[in-house]
Amino acid sequence: MTARPILAVLALALNALVWGLSWWPLHQLHAHGLHPLWATAAVFTLATLVLSFISPQGWRHFKQHPQLWWLMAASGLTNIGFNWAVTTGDVVRVVLLFYLMPTWALLLAWWMLGERPTRGALMRLSLALLGVVLVLKTPESPWPLPQDLPDVLALLAGFTFALTNIWLLRLQHTPESSRMVAMFGGGALMATVCAALATFAGVIPAVEVVSLNGFDESTLQAISTWAPYVVGLSFAFLISNFTLQYGAARLSAHTTAMVMMSEVVFASVSSVALGASTLSWRIGLGGGMIVLAALLASQAHTDNPQA
Repeated sequence: MTARPILAVLALALNALVWGLSWWPLHQLHAHGLHPLWATAAVFTLATLVLSFISPQGWRHFKQHPQLWWLMAASGLTNIGFNWAVTTGDVVRVVLLFYLMPTWALLLAWWMLGERPTRGALMRLSLALLGVVLVLKTPESPWPLPQDLPDVLALLAGFTFALTNIWLLRLQHTPESSRMVAMFGGGALMATVCAALATFAGVIPAVEVVSLNGFDESTLQAISTWAPYVVGLSFAFLISNFTLQYGAARLSAHTTAMVMMSEVVFASVSSVALGASTLSWRIGLGGGMIVLAALLASQAHTDNPQA
């Protein structure tokens, strides 16, 4: 393997590492009183501001390509669902349910792109769904159904991530800077709107950082506690996006998928080691089926675009 492919693999591995470990700073922010919706809003707003400063031309193409707004919405909902789920739920379980994404992509491509699934695709779909049944089934539940809000959010995030990929495919003719701005801007806008609505409805607690007398000592202490995690996550997500663009452009779809699947390993090992997850034989076996189905899907796409 030459130097360039090695760098591309390392770039993708860094992207997977960032997302595989992102649960930890989100947990820290939540422990210090910042709900994951508000944390997502803060992280992606800062990242969008930085990206807008670096590539101000990214916003100029929204008028010529209004479908970028759909990409913004899908990407924003993905980040909301995943970050909320991985913060409040079992990390391994959430990541595995999120990686049902190839199944959603198959169904969405059939609906939106007219790509009828082949027999092989339906077999991979069955394998992934069997894995989901094993992950969702618990000794306390007679049926393999979502057990709580994090389960539902993880499934919805996987669906909207598949939708994000469909829109990226349909918008591949648009400038890369515009797609990046749409994805980060979607995280900022959708998270802020959802956080505000959820706070107003009493679903999540309000962010009380400003007292009636303005910025007092407790306010400054809260901001100083949150700031390192927010700034760190913002720049980590920006770097991971750049590394994803670099790596995915230089490797096959199958290789990219294989490297990106290491996110499951990073998230699983770190969360189990730090006590944020429990790993049972059902989750292990079901997760293996989900990951295998995703890898087989990427291999089939590489060998035969119609598979």
